Amino acid sequence: MDKQIKLFLQFLQRDKKLSDNTLQSYRRDILQYEKYVENNEINYIKVTEEDIKKYLKELKRIGKKTSTISRSLASIRSFYQFLVKTKKVKGDPTANVQSPKIEKRVPSVLTSDEVELLLEQPKDVDLKGTRDKAMLEFAYATGMKVTEIIDLNIDDIDFKSGTVTCSNRKKTRTVPLGGLAEKALKEYVEETRPILLKDDKNKALFVNMNGSRLTRQGFWKIVKYYKEKAHIDKEITPHILRHSFATHLLQNGADLKSIQAMLGHSDISSTQVYSQFETNELKNLYKNTHPRA
Repeated sequence: MDKQIKLFLQFLQRDKKLSDNTLQSYRRDILQYEKYVENNEINYIKVTEEDIKKYLKELKRIGKKTSTISRSLASIRSFYQFLVKTKKVKGDPTANVQSPKIEKRVPSVLTSDEVELLLEQPKDVDLKGTRDKAMLEFAYATGMKVTEIIDLNIDDIDFKSGTVTCSNRKKTRTVPLGGLAEKALKEYVEETRPILLKDDKNKALFVNMNGSRLTRQGFWKIVKYYKEKAHIDKEITPHILRHSFATHLLQNGADLKSIQAMLGHSDISSTQVYSQFETNELKNLYKNTHPRA
């Protein structure tokens, strides 16, 4: 089974071009499943639908969340579909197994006042403060994911048009910056980033105090630090800033499809749909609806 798992993960990386975070999720799910079948002396080639259902019940018994169980089933299903495709098994034992229903929760968001309070915390009186202010303003102004923000390069910013280009393996989108974010970012790029950089070849937009590309963990720590400094009781993560970005735009009159285009949301997955929105139209809508535009 080890060999097939390795081939499966290589297939996801090479052919499906999944992100490292998604690959790690698949890997964890499949390795946990492998451990279960081995401990129960089950031949993974001869697994039945009933075996899969028993495994899902076991995950529930040990306290796994419904969302985790649903994701695990999806990973196992992909694994067996790969085995069918490569003719290692004749049929997919997960084909008729229903995924547990997940209750849709309303995402936690900050009020406009809470956002203002959070963004007031970094003071641009030193290198760290200037960088952090630019980062937080940027995160709320663009609604981008953490992984997208830390993957940005300096060339992705266009101060002339006041936009940022976000690219991943599947699509590219252009998001307006907004006046306050653009001002903070420009100060960081022109006055702080050149001092922090140790290597001119480093194209990362946001760097840590050692001059290397900022990590996901580093970004989270910065948000947590200023959340505590602001004495805000709510949980605040970069993703909650993303939710707040979308909610505040919607509350101020932006239409849902335009917000989805700016977020690069999975609900609008084709490039044809994204191409409906001209950059200038999004910039005008953004200017009229974003609290800090």
